[in-house]
Amino acid sequence: MPERDGPLLGIDFGERRIGIAVLGESGLAPQGIATLRNGERGPDWEGFARILREWQPRALVLGLPLHMDGREGCMVDRVRNFAERLQRRFPLPIHWVDERLSSHAAEWLLKDRTFSEKKRNRLRDQAAACEILWTFHRAGRHT
Repeated sequence: MPERDGPLLGIDFGERRIGIAVLGESGLAPQGIATLRNGERGPDWEGFARILREWQPRALVLGLPLHMDGREGCMVDRVRNFAERLQRRFPLPIHWVDERLSSHAAEWLLKDRTFSEKKRNRLRDQAAACEILWTFHRAGRHT
């Protein structure tokens, strides 16, 4: 599926929350835009629809949560299952990046900030999505 013009959306999938960030065509810096809920009832598909309508991305970039030694764990299967459902609902190209250290990088960015736990969690998920986009962009995979 060819990509059109538009920004990239980065997605940090979690069992309770899904962080979303955007990287514009200029590639200057990713920006966190939303944290959607996820849980027993599944992802907030209406929230995804709203974000996709607003941003009109050319592609989605999802983090693949590998173990530090590169092995795939059970969370990889959950992310791939989510990606399949996401693509069925919203047929956009999906790119994958290794996200092993995205949560650590996000935590480091927030380390000296004094936020409520709820706000910290929301921002951590968005910052992890930013790191996923940055990893993709730095690898030269921004087309």
